Amino acid sequence: MTTTHNGRVTMQQVAAEAGVSVSTVSKVINGRYGVASETSEHVNAVISRLGYEASLVARSLRNTRTNVIGLLVMDFEPFSTEVLKGAADAIRGSGFELVAYSAGGGVDDHIGWESRALSRVMGTLVDGAVLVTPTVTDVRHTGPVVAVDPHTGRSSLPTVTSDNLQGGRLAVDHLLGLGHRRIGMITGRPDLSSAELREQGYRDAHAAAGVPVDESLLVLGGYDPEQAREASRTLLTMAEPPSAIFAANDISALATLEVAAELGIDVPGRLSVVGFDNIPESALADPPLTTVQQPMRQLGHDAVAMLIALISGAEIEDTHLTLETTMVARGSSAAVGR
Repeated sequence: MTTTHNGRVTMQQVAAEAGVSVSTVSKVINGRYGVASETSEHVNAVISRLGYEASLVARSLRNTRTNVIGLLVMDFEPFSTEVLKGAADAIRGSGFELVAYSAGGGVDDHIGWESRALSRVMGTLVDGAVLVTPTVTDVRHTGPVVAVDPHTGRSSLPTVTSDNLQGGRLAVDHLLGLGHRRIGMITGRPDLSSAELREQGYRDAHAAAGVPVDESLLVLGGYDPEQAREASRTLLTMAEPPSAIFAANDISALATLEVAAELGIDVPGRLSVVGFDNIPESALADPPLTTVQQPMRQLGHDAVAMLIALISGAEIEDTHLTLETTMVARGSSAAVGR
């Protein structure tokens, strides 16, 4: 049995091997009537033996459904990778397949990436999509879309996110409880709701403790490691540097640990550092990073579960889910002046 030049077995080859017409093979693949059960079993056996797979495009043209969903990200970094793991968990046993698509780039060059990505895959390759940290509140689409960690502002898209406000409070309450009063913050991407709410949590915790916020201690980090390095260097070289820094994500917090080491600042002796996310790398840092854990895999799982329900036409009580965050204390934070 020969295959095409690219290794794909064709429907014509299946028909020749099974000794039936191409139309009979098509009927078997699509579950149509008019084929004897013995013939259908025989054709399916040949399909299995030859490893025939209809292309996603051909399947969508025939059936209008591909039983494939897409997970679309701007780039594969630690957060989106963990979300992808959760999406894969939700796919198992669902009858759907998962395709991951990356726009591949930094936020400055890829505003609106999700619209371009959706136009390429929606309705042809996938039945619906999960957008991770989209840069817009709404996108035009021909099928169900669920957003994880959405853009600031009210969105008509179904969303799954963590309780970022609670998480910001937890981080700063932890540092205040250790006696810190001069707490810097490396903020996140200003276009994302998560960053806005984490900063609000920082401010709310200060207000509840009766500690004024020094605006000079808030420096933009943009969820970007290089930008965070510059932000942490700005904070740590001040005439009166903070005794603690809350970074809006773990990547920024890990960058802060690196800069502190370069400057000879002992962590946690002279500086406490708290991150947000609890990516796997945080536990491996030196010292291990204290952080706010958001359930990243659960975000991916619940977003895919919601998307499958939407594709299936099921009724959904709540299309805006918020998952709880928790504090994970490790070696990068300690009492002030320890």
